[in-house]
Amino acid sequence: MPRPDQPALAMLPEWSATIATREGFDLNVRPAAPEDEQALADFFGLLSPQDLRFRFLTAMKQVTPGFARELVDIDHTQTENLLAFDDRRQLVATAMIAAPAGTNDAEVAVAVRSDLKGKGIGWSMLDHACDYARSRGFKAVHSVQLSDDRTAIALEQEMGFKAKPCADDMGLTILTRELAER
Repeated sequence: MPRPDQPALAMLPEWSATIATREGFDLNVRPAAPEDEQALADFFGLLSPQDLRFRFLTAMKQVTPGFARELVDIDHTQTENLLAFDDRRQLVATAMIAAPAGTNDAEVAVAVRSDLKGKGIGWSMLDHACDYARSRGFKAVHSVQLSDDRTAIALEQEMGFKAKPCADDMGLTILTRELAER
């Protein structure tokens, strides 16, 4: 945890990295910062209505500037938003990792620009987010998916996530991955 006199971002420089996808795309990944608000709003504006629904689990027509502000104005302790930029400095994916204080598990949610799906970006971001969660000492990560998001569910199962229906909402699937030490 960051000390009160130290900016939270200074505690996470190792999470600013270049990662490669299986298709050979290099992604420059770093924690979100307040100056990313417009880029994040623009990014979500490029997602299809279905991809927005899958990311936020609701029929959302757009991400408003105020909502984008909430995604970048975070404490970097209970929530981290990792942003992936391509070589043209365009935001192409996001990964959110969140956990209430004092818990051993974290929740993860990934979004990839709709026109770039199928290029290994989601896989690479989810893997990076799991590494981040492991480094923070979390024992497992959970992903909540709409049950009709078969692509995300299949990808997560391929990565070792175990799926089960949500007891409170049969329209949701909960996927869990235990985080073994590396």
